[in-house]
Amino acid sequence: EVTIEAESTAPAIDPVLFEIFDNEARDHLASIRAFLESAAASGDSSVTDELIRAVHTLHGSAHMAGATRVAAIAAEMERYTKALMQAEMQIPEPGCTSLARAVDTVETLIPLLQQAEAALPETDELIEALRALPREAEQLQAQGVPAATPGSSHPWTPEEDTAAPAAEPEPDTVIEIEAGMPEPEVEPEPESEPEAAVAEPVPETDTESEAEADQELIDIFLEEGDEILDNAEQVLQQWIRQPEDAELMAAMQRDLHTLKGGARMADLAPIGDLTHHLESLMIAAGDGQVAPSQDLFDLMQLSQDRLAQMLEAVKAGNPVPAGEDLIARIERIRKGEAEPEPVNETTASPEPAAAPADVPAPAAEAEGVEAVPIPPVEELPRVQPERQERTQQELVRIRADLLDDMVNHAGEISIYRSRLEQQVGAFRFNLSELSQTVDRMREQLRKMEIETEAQVLSRYEREYAESEEYDADFDPLEMDRYSTLQTLSRSMMESISDMVSLQSLLDNITRESETLLLQQSRVNTDLSEGLMRTRMVPFSGLAPRLRRIVRQVCQEVGKRAELEIEGAESEMDRTVIDRIVAPLEHMLRNAIAHGIETPEQRRERGKPEAGSIRLTLRREGSEVVIRLSDDGAGMNIEAIRAKALERGFITPDTDFTDNEIMQFVLETGFSTASEVTQVAGRGVGMDVVNSEVKQLGGSLHIDSAPGQGTSFTVRLPFTLAMSQALLVQVHEETYAIPLTGIEGIVRMPQEQLEAHYADPEKKFSYAGYDYDVRYLGSMLGTGEPTLGVAGQPRRLPVLLVRTGDHHMALQVDTLLGSRETVVKSVGPQISTVRGISGATILGDGRVVLILDLGGLLRAGEITTHLGGETAAPAPAAEVDRALHVMVVDDSITVRKVTTRLLERNEMEVSTAKDGVDAVARLQEHIPDVMLLDIEMPRMDGFELATHIRNEPRLKDIPIIMITSRTGEKHRQRAMDIGVDFYLGKPYQEQQLLDTIRQVIQDRQAHA
Repeated sequence: EVTIEAESTAPAIDPVLFEIFDNEARDHLASIRAFLESAAASGDSSVTDELIRAVHTLHGSAHMAGATRVAAIAAEMERYTKALMQAEMQIPEPGCTSLARAVDTVETLIPLLQQAEAALPETDELIEALRALPREAEQLQAQGVPAATPGSSHPWTPEEDTAAPAAEPEPDTVIEIEAGMPEPEVEPEPESEPEAAVAEPVPETDTESEAEADQELIDIFLEEGDEILDNAEQVLQQWIRQPEDAELMAAMQRDLHTLKGGARMADLAPIGDLTHHLESLMIAAGDGQVAPSQDLFDLMQLSQDRLAQMLEAVKAGNPVPAGEDLIARIERIRKGEAEPEPVNETTASPEPAAAPADVPAPAAEAEGVEAVPIPPVEELPRVQPERQERTQQELVRIRADLLDDMVNHAGEISIYRSRLEQQVGAFRFNLSELSQTVDRMREQLRKMEIETEAQVLSRYEREYAESEEYDADFDPLEMDRYSTLQTLSRSMMESISDMVSLQSLLDNITRESETLLLQQSRVNTDLSEGLMRTRMVPFSGLAPRLRRIVRQVCQEVGKRAELEIEGAESEMDRTVIDRIVAPLEHMLRNAIAHGIETPEQRRERGKPEAGSIRLTLRREGSEVVIRLSDDGAGMNIEAIRAKALERGFITPDTDFTDNEIMQFVLETGFSTASEVTQVAGRGVGMDVVNSEVKQLGGSLHIDSAPGQGTSFTVRLPFTLAMSQALLVQVHEETYAIPLTGIEGIVRMPQEQLEAHYADPEKKFSYAGYDYDVRYLGSMLGTGEPTLGVAGQPRRLPVLLVRTGDHHMALQVDTLLGSRETVVKSVGPQISTVRGISGATILGDGRVVLILDLGGLLRAGEITTHLGGETAAPAPAAEVDRALHVMVVDDSITVRKVTTRLLERNEMEVSTAKDGVDAVARLQEHIPDVMLLDIEMPRMDGFELATHIRNEPRLKDIPIIMITSRTGEKHRQRAMDIGVDFYLGKPYQEQQLLDTIRQVIQDRQAHA
């Protein structure tokens, strides 16, 4: 039976959550009333899918809102209706009466929930009545008595203003409410719940809708479950250190209780059952019935590992592994019973099939081996004894791809702002030029006026000096005796004054624009940093997963190891963390399988039986440095050298240092293991690790000392969206070099560079390191250095860079300054070129390649050692890609149905709602096939087909026209335009698929 503890007073519910629940509940209640009204009128009370969905969703939403009384009533309604549907029975008249009474009671309860501490009416009698209905139905079915149908004397009259069921909300816009509300205690129904889940098949559209709702609950639970398990892992480590701390036990119990409730709501019974028994065990430990012991800690650790595997199975869509074996052990410990056989016996579970490499073995296998407890580490945050209640706050769940798009758009805004700043800067420069020009013109006019006045005065004196009209008391200018030249001069002066006024106005506008751009820059910086912070997650979230990997691998290979993590509180870009998980797991497996010795070997060498694996994280500038080290046997340098010689990587006379020899383990298929196990030895993995690190824009370096251990140092960019880069010019090309790879910049005299180029073996010493001097253009293959004209010496910029133990000084022609760049992908074609890691867009719109100095230096290093030319990058392997089909139709239904059909057949699909939309999409991507409708708004199918056939870039696209216009006139016009095939609606699925394959084959044959 489903038991829900209900409150006597109204619980505190968040107002926003209550409004959502209130609207949804009233819609579902209206649906139930509509069913009862229809049953009373028609005499047919067969359970419908709409009724099942209404009571099921009402039950779930009441749980989410914390309305436990409503949830208890809805749970019994759902149990009853599902039982009747499974038995193929109609609802008898007493059942209809009880359902109607339940609807009335829920409608009375809902308004009271909004009133804090309001007294709620008793519902125990109603719940008992609903709980008895399935038993009565079973008795009727056993007696062979047909179920009665409700008659006209139904005890209630439905409301006339019954609302129609509301439309399902958009799944992408989900708002989570985190509030300190009470969580309902849901006890499992061992028999009826699984039976109810096996309902009679329903129409496809209904099952899809219900499946989407259930999947949404599962997604919410998975997101919450990972967080709860990670926190429980930390609490368990603290509890192992302080076994008498009652608050830690209470915290563990709360986490298990929350996980149990979420699992029950998501209908994941195995997870709910195991967490229920673990919670009972914690209650017993808190009450002193079970004493903390190593056996208890090992069982708790093993159970958490099993829960993690269950969550992974749900994420992968696989069957959830059962936990009956652990439940039995939990009950034995809780009851104080002795174990029937030692823990280290392996007969508890059958031998599992050989698992593929690098895949964790099932927990059923791990459980039979003696557990290797991982001691608590110091960096775990202390769980506060008084756990603060969660404050009510709204959380908006945003898809990860949408957040990534927002970060990319913020980067685009930075690019556009940079372009505006450049344009405003150019405008400011031109204004200063204009100001200088105006001043120059004013000065020239002033001199011209002086000369003009002097000439006027001189002429006046000559002409009128001896004249009677000459009056010495008046100046000629005062007598208004102006020449045309003077008039024009005065007019030009007025025009210059006007230009000065306009220039002053433009100067003010420019100043305001610069101020606005500065403000916009600050806002854009805050926006970008805020979006980046949303992508940042603490590395501590990976700690439980990595510890589980260590435990599982230790159990598989019979070794002991302790994992210590330092700097787990450091935050990293979510994308970086997601992509670095697999490399870290592989390096951990390698450390245990190849590095850590067996307990016997470690005792012989004077080491502790348990090996030590240390994982440290630290931030260095714009880089995150991850160092994974162990105290094992270290790498066998001679074995690696022999294997490299066997594989042809080196020649017998090649002089490589030990550190350089170790880097060969990063090559594909390179393995020195004498045997292949489930954990390692196949020679795959480290090359994938190195490739993944390089794709992230990072570097991997290996250090090892025989008998002392091995360390892997991974340097990764702090974020993948933005990076600081130095712009340099080599010949006529501009390149961006990440600042993380540059150790320093010096200016070297021309004569010194000429000496280094003349003698490549000569080193440049700086800060205690020796650098090989190279020209960046020579390494890129773009040309030889141009040092300048003889006799005119100059000092040229040189970048000091390092990869591993190798140092190199790279000369460039010009330094253009450093700036924040938005990293863009360059696509699969260019990304295979050695030395290129990405691209960025400058403010003036130019695309600049971002160089991978590590790849360039490694290529130069191999060339130097082998004395040969640098090998050209291998061409990318030919990959069978899926067909890309564009569906152009104004009907949403046709687009969705056709898209599902094509995607089921492993084709990529893009859609357009009319011809104009299709033309816009064709600018971005050219499909392999186009499916066109005829009648569409803005541009019909004929017009679109004509446009495609007349466009040289698009004319070879195969076109299949699918339309309800099947007349010969329309068909002939389509063929005249150049349509390849003409199909009518509705089309046969197989016919469409065969037609698509046919047009592709025809095009390829004529290519």
